[in-house]
Amino acid sequence: MNIQSEKIAIVKLILDTDNPDILKSIRNLFKKQEKIDFWNTLTENQKEDIEKGISEIEGGDTVKYEEFMRRHR
Repeated sequence: MNIQSEKIAIVKLILDTDNPDILKSIRNLFKKQEKIDFWNTLTENQKEDIEKGISEIEGGDTVKYEEFMRRHR
């Protein structure tokens, strides 16, 4: 089943229900998804690597894309 068909099937289920608990649960699923900050899903090592990269960029420690690709091909 493709994503559009799945969405339509879910919408039909929602429209057919009169159960407020189900509707509340669905609403809460979307609220939880909106609140997720990707930073909080990263490991400490990943966060440290990102912060190190930002520091390097701010300090001018960068290479041109072409040079990087030449080294890593």
